[in-house]
Amino acid sequence: MDYKFTSRSVEDTLTIAQNIESEKFPNMVICLIGELGSGKTVFTKGFAASLGIKDTITSPTFTIIKEYDSGELPLYHMDVYRLEESDEGIGFKDYFNKGGVTIIEWADLIEKQLPKKRLEIKFKVIDEDTRVLVFTPYGEEYEELCSAVL
Repeated sequence: MDYKFTSRSVEDTLTIAQNIESEKFPNMVICLIGELGSGKTVFTKGFAASLGIKDTITSPTFTIIKEYDSGELPLYHMDVYRLEESDEGIGFKDYFNKGGVTIIEWADLIEKQLPKKRLEIKFKVIDEDTRVLVFTPYGEEYEELCSAVL
């Protein structure tokens, strides 16, 4: 079952990310999908802030993966937009089981690498300020998370 949330501002996107963070658990995987400027990195900033991470969160477009260890749980922030066809050597699956939270921007580009259990969030741009976020939970714990928050 899909869940929808309408964000009418950056603050709304930060708030929903903080609410999702409140239900976090080790080895959580959040897959963000949407066009440039749709709010994927804003969501990650909100989530990271709620984890207690004080670092400046930017999209790891050229480094692919940024690790943040200063929060309640480690955060592994991935941006796979610039990946070439072969992503085998990066070891995505290793991150999914390191006990932290993995957030992947452009996750649809590595769909075959994603775990079966995950939370997928699609960002749809409506206008300059408005976004519709469609949450698709894969797995019981993600279904429970969506039911609790949305």
